[in-house]
Amino acid sequence: MDRFAIEKLNKWRQGPDRKPLVLAGARQVGKTWLLKSFGQKEFSNIAYVAFDGNPELVDFFKGGYSDIKRLITGLQAATGVTIVPNETLIVFDEVQLCSEALTSLKYWQENASEYAVVAAGSLLGLHLQAGSGYPVGKTDSMTLYPMSFGEFLLAVGEGGLWEILNSDDRKNYGSFASRLTELLKIYFIVGGMPAAVTAFLRNRNPADARDVQLGILSDYDRDFAKHVPKNQLSRIRSLWRSLPVHLAKEDKRFVASAVSGVKQARDLRDPFVWLESAALAYRVWNVTKPAIPLAAYQNHLFKFFGLDVGLLAAQSSIPVKALLEGNRLFTEFKGALVEQYVQQELRASCEMNPFYWSRSDSQAEVDFVVESDDGPVPIEAKAERNVKAKSLGVFREKFAPPIAVRTSLSPYSRTDGLVDIPLYALSTLKTELVS
Repeated sequence: MDRFAIEKLNKWRQGPDRKPLVLAGARQVGKTWLLKSFGQKEFSNIAYVAFDGNPELVDFFKGGYSDIKRLITGLQAATGVTIVPNETLIVFDEVQLCSEALTSLKYWQENASEYAVVAAGSLLGLHLQAGSGYPVGKTDSMTLYPMSFGEFLLAVGEGGLWEILNSDDRKNYGSFASRLTELLKIYFIVGGMPAAVTAFLRNRNPADARDVQLGILSDYDRDFAKHVPKNQLSRIRSLWRSLPVHLAKEDKRFVASAVSGVKQARDLRDPFVWLESAALAYRVWNVTKPAIPLAAYQNHLFKFFGLDVGLLAAQSSIPVKALLEGNRLFTEFKGALVEQYVQQELRASCEMNPFYWSRSDSQAEVDFVVESDDGPVPIEAKAERNVKAKSLGVFREKFAPPIAVRTSLSPYSRTDGLVDIPLYALSTLKTELVS
């Protein structure tokens, strides 16, 4: 599989002020595969060590982590690889299981910056290490998300369609809209978890991905029991399992009373921190005033989204067969899969942190607002070809944004500052904003 993060890793590798890199992300998004593939393509060899199930190596780091010569000698013995500056990629996998290895990154940066070192771990585990020797300011960082729709196209052998989406001629989309829409439907079911995509590719059967997704969801649930304090476990599980309930509503604002066993919103403060630290869920915060920076104008309201559109479909028990019928998938579940997909693409493909806007009287709401060099950009996400967007009109009239975006199954168009971007082409938004 091709992951676009390889390009970011190459920029890191070639950077003049390169620091050790911390690659974070939810479990099973493909961090290990990515680093091994990167090492094979761009380096002479890889010195790969995983701390999971390797107590001897953990003990080695506990015996001292500031002497780089000592570490290199030990790593060479453990991997059988001769470590050469700039030619060997050193990988510490599951680094959250060895706080000393994480702390050692400080000394790699200060005393041996000629070595390329990457530490990979779950965001949850890395969060637990914060304040206990985490090398603040001594590392570069990067987050890996599930596979985007563009990466999915490459995985299923549709590189030509991906090239069309990235061409300058946006009107070319229309000739391939039917095929792209069918592939997007499949992506909504399969999602971007690499194991689920691999399962789908075996027989091109979306149902095969569902079994894998259910396994991943079970793994996450077991992870809670391993890492979460016992006094928070039931609340975190309840919050996690409530995700489909919130997104199934017409009004998708989070309501604490929808979480089983929870009486007050403040009881969920720690559970939200845990789920977000594990990159299993995201809050999209409300802003009443769309101004830069958006984070300065957020209030207490938010919408609650998951990690992956395919996992959300599985978690919601939406039948695969039903989703494949017509365009029902885009309207099923109150359009929740569409909004999940949009916020996911905004983060992974466009590198944007989305917010949303609503009028104080709740009579108008824009699904997402993102930052651009010219100011806040409102985005309405619509199912099928429904492009009626009254709230977007209210927003434009009130705030006069430089550009407004609707994303649906309607064809591409750009008129008087209003851009229609097909859902399958949402990855082009960043380019659209500078064109």
